[in-house]
Amino acid sequence: MKVFHVIIIFLVFYGSSVAMDLEKVIDLKGEWRIEIGDNQDFARPNFNDSNWEKIQVPSRWEDQGFPGYDGYAWYRISFKAPHKMQTDHLYLKLGRIDDVDRVYLNGVFIGGRGVLPPNYRTAYNIKRCYPLPEGIIKPGRINVLAVKVYDKHGAGGIYKGNIGIYSRKDYVNLSIDLSGKWIFSAGDFSKNSSPVLNTKKWKNILVPARWEDEGYPDLDGFAWYRKRVVIKSSLASSKLILMLGKINDIDAVYFNGTLIGSTGNFNVKDLKKENLAGEYYKKERAYFIPPTLIKANRENLIAVRIFDFGNKGGIYEGDVGIVTRDEYLRHQQRKD
Repeated sequence: MKVFHVIIIFLVFYGSSVAMDLEKVIDLKGEWRIEIGDNQDFARPNFNDSNWEKIQVPSRWEDQGFPGYDGYAWYRISFKAPHKMQTDHLYLKLGRIDDVDRVYLNGVFIGGRGVLPPNYRTAYNIKRCYPLPEGIIKPGRINVLAVKVYDKHGAGGIYKGNIGIYSRKDYVNLSIDLSGKWIFSAGDFSKNSSPVLNTKKWKNILVPARWEDEGYPDLDGFAWYRKRVVIKSSLASSKLILMLGKINDIDAVYFNGTLIGSTGNFNVKDLKKENLAGEYYKKERAYFIPPTLIKANRENLIAVRIFDFGNKGGIYEGDVGIVTRDEYLRHQQRKD
């Protein structure tokens, strides 16, 4: 384990867990295969790993026959999924990985935490929980999970956690899933909500995730997220709600340049004092989209202005997408 000041350890843990009702459906603890080095072919499901070494997961690779090793390694495991299992609303939990990971299931990139060299940044104390694309699991067939790991120094590997694939019981049926890649800009600019803004200098960011875990470890204060989405006319005729999970700390949300809702007060003289008004980071965001703002069968712009008071920031957890009003009400009833 890396040695850090105890206060920093607390901040890393703060809000890192994913608050969902998950039930394990496939146990992935136990014997995996490992190969030292880095080769992107290792992500291919049909790659022959029969000559790789065996390793127990979770464990530190130093305790499994690789003492003192720092650098790249790949883990792989093949498993047969049950014939009768749901293929949507699934999550892969990989516990904690020291330091950086990139995850592939059946050859499809699932996610990763930390930053690989040359701009290395550790994520050793972040719990990995990745949503799986609907239908990526093949029921009744062999599935292949491949994980690239980079360790800079000290212990390394998939070292702690209840590893497996989990189904979510409290899910909401999103009509449009908006999790994944958004664009992001630190700072504040009044035109950031404009659909015609030039965003060439904006960076990609994963949602939901703490922005500290996505390359902005020292960012407090203002930042903006943007995402374009096409809404089919068959859906645009319904009453729609934009769900943005939980946000740390306050937000204002724009749809095609028009404010549709906010949590927290941006108009106070001292924004940092607004933090005393409520624990905004605990509140799930959901905003009704006025039908007159929706451009059916065309791109629509979602822009989110955020102010973070300190510690962690961003759209960090929960359901992110567009849902019908009827499904939103059913979801609220299931939660109660």
